[in-house]
Amino acid sequence: MLEEKESKEPAMNPFQKNESKETLFSPVSTEEVPPKPSSPPKQSPPKICGSSYPVSIAFIVVNEFCERFSYYGMKAVLTLYFLYFLHWSEDTSTSVYHAFSSLCYFTPILGAAIADSWLGKFKTIIYLSLVYVLGHVLKSLGAIPILGGKVAHTILSLIGLSLIALGTGGIKPCVAAFGGDQFEEKHAEERTRYFSVFYLSINAGSLISTFITPMLRGDVQCFGEDCYALAFGVPGLLMVIALVVFVMGSKMYKKPPPEGNIVTQVIKCIWFAISNRFKNRSRNIPKRQHWLDWATEKYPKQLILDVKALTRILFLYIPLPMFWALLDQQGSRWTLQATKMNGNLGFFVLQPDQMQVLNPFLVLIFIPLFDLVIYRLIAKCGINFSSLRKMAVGMILACLAFAVAAIVEIKINGMAPPQPGSHEIFLKVLNLADDEVEVTVLGSENNFLLAESIKSFQKPTHYFKLHLHSKSQDFHFHLKYHNLSVHTEYSVVENNWYTVILHADGKNISSMMVKDAENKTNNGMTAVRFINTLHKDVNISLGTDGPFTVHKNYGVSAYRTVPRGEYPAVPCKTEDKDFSLNLGLLDFGASYVLVITNITNKGLQAWKTEDTLANRMSIAWQLPQYALVTAAEVMFSVTGLEFSYSQAPSSMKSVLQAAWLLTVAFGNIIVLVVAQFSGLVQWAEFILFSLLLLVVCLIFSIMSYYYVPVKSKEIHGSEDKQNLHMQGNMVNLETKNTKL
Repeated sequence: MLEEKESKEPAMNPFQKNESKETLFSPVSTEEVPPKPSSPPKQSPPKICGSSYPVSIAFIVVNEFCERFSYYGMKAVLTLYFLYFLHWSEDTSTSVYHAFSSLCYFTPILGAAIADSWLGKFKTIIYLSLVYVLGHVLKSLGAIPILGGKVAHTILSLIGLSLIALGTGGIKPCVAAFGGDQFEEKHAEERTRYFSVFYLSINAGSLISTFITPMLRGDVQCFGEDCYALAFGVPGLLMVIALVVFVMGSKMYKKPPPEGNIVTQVIKCIWFAISNRFKNRSRNIPKRQHWLDWATEKYPKQLILDVKALTRILFLYIPLPMFWALLDQQGSRWTLQATKMNGNLGFFVLQPDQMQVLNPFLVLIFIPLFDLVIYRLIAKCGINFSSLRKMAVGMILACLAFAVAAIVEIKINGMAPPQPGSHEIFLKVLNLADDEVEVTVLGSENNFLLAESIKSFQKPTHYFKLHLHSKSQDFHFHLKYHNLSVHTEYSVVENNWYTVILHADGKNISSMMVKDAENKTNNGMTAVRFINTLHKDVNISLGTDGPFTVHKNYGVSAYRTVPRGEYPAVPCKTEDKDFSLNLGLLDFGASYVLVITNITNKGLQAWKTEDTLANRMSIAWQLPQYALVTAAEVMFSVTGLEFSYSQAPSSMKSVLQAAWLLTVAFGNIIVLVVAQFSGLVQWAEFILFSLLLLVVCLIFSIMSYYYVPVKSKEIHGSEDKQNLHMQGNMVNLETKNTKL
C-alpha cells in the first residue's frame, strides 16, 4: 500500500525522484539557498459565514432536499395512479408499490460499488442523477392519457420506475458520505451536526411534497381527469433542479478519488481468509489473533485492517432490520388503522393517508430539540450517551410506539359495530311505502324471528340479528299494508348483511332483498348506494370513476366510494331534466343509502339513511405513537447514519452507507413475511412486532457493550501516519548523511 501511494503521489516526497547526495544534503545546507517546498500548501475550503462548515455542504443539502421532494412527491400519488389510471387491482397495486420501495433500497449497494471502485462519489452522483431524471420523464409520459394505450402507459411506467429506483438508490450512499468528505478531521463535531441537517433536509422535502403533489393530482384537471402527468412532472422538475444545484458547487468540493474495486477486494480477502484457515486447520499450525489474519499471505495489511473494521460494523448491523420493520409500517399498517378513525379535528380535517405527514413534521421539530437541548442536558449530567446507546434507546421508543398502537387498535375494535357470527345474519328493513307496514319474519320451522311495525321512511337505527339452523336458510316474510297481506320467501347465507326494501303503488305492497356485503369500507372513505323511486333512469356524477346510472322504479345501484366531505350539489339528470341532489356530510368510514324521491313540494331530493355508522374514535389518538416512533427515528436513524460514516474505513464509506440502507430493505421483507404468515389480528400483530424488537434491542445492547468504537484519527489518519513514518525515516537518513 505504501509503494502504491508513493507512485500515485510523487509530489508528496521531495527525496523520491532524486537520490543524489546533493539532494540529501540540501535541506540542511546554508541559509542562503532556502529549500523549495515540495507542493503548495493546502488551502482551507471556504466556510459558511466564518464558521467551520464548508460552503460546499450547502449545495449538497439543497440537492438532497430537492431529490427527496422528487422521490416522496412521486411516491405519494403512485398507488392512486396504479388504481385509477392503470386500473390495476388493489393487490397488484400494493405488490408493485412495495416491490418498487424494496428495489430503491437494494440498488444502493450497486451505487456504492460504482463510486468506490470506478467513478468516485462525485461522478456517480452526476451520472445516476441523469438516469433519475430520465426515469421521471418516462414516468410523466406514461401518465398522459392521449399518449398511447394502457400497454404503452404500463411499459413507460415500469421502465420509469426502474430507472428511478436505480437513480435514487444509486446516489443514496454517495450523497451522505460525499458531504462527510467535505469536512476536515478536526471538525468532527461539525460533521456530526451536518448529518442532522442532512436528515432534516430529507424530511423537509418529504413534508412539503406529500402536501403538494396530491393537490396537483386532485385539484388540477387535465385531459378531463385527475392530472397525474403534472403530479409526476413537478417532482421530475425538482430532480432537474437538484442536479443543477449539485453541479454548481463542483469547484468547491473535495473529491476523494476511488480506491479501486473495493467490493471485489473485500469479498476476495474474506474468501481467501476462510479458505486458508480451512486448509490449515491442523493443530500443529499456530492459531492467529483474528480469522482475517489468515489472509496476510496474499493481501496487504492495510486492506485486512479495513476489512476487519468493516466486518465489525456489519456484525452490529445484523439486528437493525427489525427496527425498520416497525418504522416503515407508518405507511401501511398505521395508515390502515387511521382508516378506522375519524379525521375531523374541528379546525382541520385529515384524510387517513395524510396522517403520515406527521412523521416528517415531527422530525423537523425533534432534530434541533434533541441536538440543542436533550443531548446537551444529558451531557451536563455527566452521562456518556454514545451513538450505540442512542440507537438502543431509539429501539425501546419504537417498542413503546407499537404498544401504544396496539392499545389504540383494541379501543377501535371495542367501538366497532358487532359482526355476524356463524349461523347468524344481520337484517334491516327499509320502508319506502307511503304508510306503515307490519313485518313478520318466520324461520324454516315457522318460528317467529322478527315482528316489527315500520313507519314510512323510518330511518333504521340498527340491524336485527337473526339466527339460522344451517349455513343457508329460507325465511318467510309476512307483510301487512293497509288491509293487504303479502307473503314472500327469501334465501339467506350466514355471516352477511341484508336489507329488505318495501315499496307500494297505493294498492299493492312489494319487497326486494339486497345484500349489503360491500357496505364496509376499509380505506377511510365513504360508501354510498342509491335507490331510484322515480319512473325514469337517473344519471349521477359522483366520485372519480365517472357518471353512473340508477335504473327507474326502485332500481338499486352498487356501492360507490367517495372521499369524506360535504356534497351540497351532486349533478344528476334524467332524459329530460337536469337537477342536483344535496347529500350533506358523508363522514369517515360510514356507508349510506340515498333514496331519490319526489314526495314533497321541494322537488327531487335525496333521503339519506346510514347503513354503517361513521368512525367514532378521533385520529388524534395516533399522535402519541407517531411522537414516540419519530423520536425513535431521530435517535436511531440520524445517529446510525453518522456512526456508519465515522466508523467506516476511508476506502469503504460508500459501501457501509449502502449496507446501512440495505437493512431498510430487509426490514420491509420482515413486514411482508409476518403480515402474510402470522395470521394474527391487528392488535396482536402490533404486540408481536413490539416484543420482537425488544428482544432484538437486548441482543443489540449486548453486542454494543463489547464493541470498541474506533476513533476518527485511527481511521482517517492511517494515511497520514504512513506518510509521517516515511518522512521520519528520511529525516534519520538525512541526519546520518550529514554526519558523514
